[in-house]
Amino acid sequence: MAFPFVLPYHASMLPPERTVRQRLIELLTETRLSSYQLAQLLGIPERRVEEHLPHVVKSLGRDRSRRFVLDPSACSDCGFVFRDRTKLTRPSRCPNCRSEAITVPRYSIDSEKG
Repeated sequence: MAFPFVLPYHASMLPPERTVRQRLIELLTETRLSSYQLAQLLGIPERRVEEHLPHVVKSLGRDRSRRFVLDPSACSDCGFVFRDRTKLTRPSRCPNCRSEAITVPRYSIDSEKG
């Protein structure tokens, strides 16, 4: 039986030539993106991107030619920057002013010049 409608073409429907983590590394190389942007580009839920990121960081730790860069979240109200945060996800509220207006962290992979 044929489908009565046409399914939209989506990147996640492509045959998996590379793993999600390999595609994450490819997308993040020399480009700063948020987990939401990565999820949209990969066609997977944002939570899955956030689950893969620590593994990407660990993989890059073994590669001296590249380095994972985290552009940390910041409070839009008081300007507090979450520099010492170990989690890669967006915090829920600011420890200074308790505001929930927090920017999303952005990630990239830079090549080490050497």
